[in-house]
Amino acid sequence: MLYIIFARKFKIDYMNQQYPSVLLEKAVEEFAKLPGIGRKTALRLVLHLLRQETSVSEKFGNALIDLRRGVKYCQVCHNISDTDMCQICSTSSRDKSLICVVENVRDVLAIENTREYRGLYHVLGGVISPMDGIGPGDLQISSLVERVESGGVTEVILALSSTMEGDTTNFYIHRKLAHTGVNLSVIARGISVGDELEYTDEVTLARSIMARVPFK
Repeated sequence: MLYIIFARKFKIDYMNQQYPSVLLEKAVEEFAKLPGIGRKTALRLVLHLLRQETSVSEKFGNALIDLRRGVKYCQVCHNISDTDMCQICSTSSRDKSLICVVENVRDVLAIENTREYRGLYHVLGGVISPMDGIGPGDLQISSLVERVESGGVTEVILALSSTMEGDTTNFYIHRKLAHTGVNLSVIARGISVGDELEYTDEVTLARSIMARVPFK
């Protein structure tokens, strides 16, 4: 009980910590707004920058300003880009008959890191989530339909999260593309490499068995 009281008091004292500089406090507050960054980590980062040469901090700040002012979104797939069309969409060696539908830019980076996929992408900007007030009109679904309707696409790969929201979005896209006759597929869902069966949830295990593949 004494430990809990001490921990709570320490947390309150830390949150009410007085900084020797208003500028330092403002910088810590801004860093603490980043996801996964608490005030303690924010303070450590700010103090680290203060220990560097002024040019280092200026380079860091300018990079963020340039990013915010100069970054664009691809007019085709809505991926982050420096130009109106991203490097992936403009590369002639990519298979333009394949479109992989993902939720966000992080998913594009994850798939690209596998070096196995050579098609194009379409970034939705999220998934349908009525609880969060996100409907189909808030996502890049209409532009996906337009891309498929324009011709040349033979398969659309749905690579969304295996959640209720992801499945709802998959079903909605399936309905919107039904008239095009394009092949629709979803990424395989199963047991991760290194996982043990006894710790796998029933839904994942069932899908793994139903989507089994020949042993090679």
